[in-house]
Amino acid sequence: MKTRTTLATVALLAAALTACSPEAPDPEPNAPATSSAPAVDPAQARQDCVDAVADLEPNDEGEVPSEPVPDACADLSSSDYLDAYMDGIEQSNQQGIDDLQDAIDKASQAAEDQ
Repeated sequence: MKTRTTLATVALLAAALTACSPEAPDPEPNAPATSSAPAVDPAQARQDCVDAVADLEPNDEGEVPSEPVPDACADLSSSDYLDAYMDGIEQSNQQGIDDLQDAIDKASQAAEDQ
């Protein structure tokens, strides 16, 4: 049920982000191209977003909010953000599974030591 709710939320978010995207005006043909921002590695930007989503706390229903968009995800397209969002949830879930397994292993070891 939570998976369907999350997927429905993601689908609605994708539709909303697509519908709200204003068209950028064409730059003037004689305008000089200036950029003072350093080049950003797209793979690193995406991974930073995945990590930021993985660090989000779920709400009372256990759902990870997709809005507001974490700062690390602000420069991604809506499609890239949704992919990173889903990967971030997967990363967070895997970390929870790993933490639970570690706790089980420690408890098992403690029981054997007694």
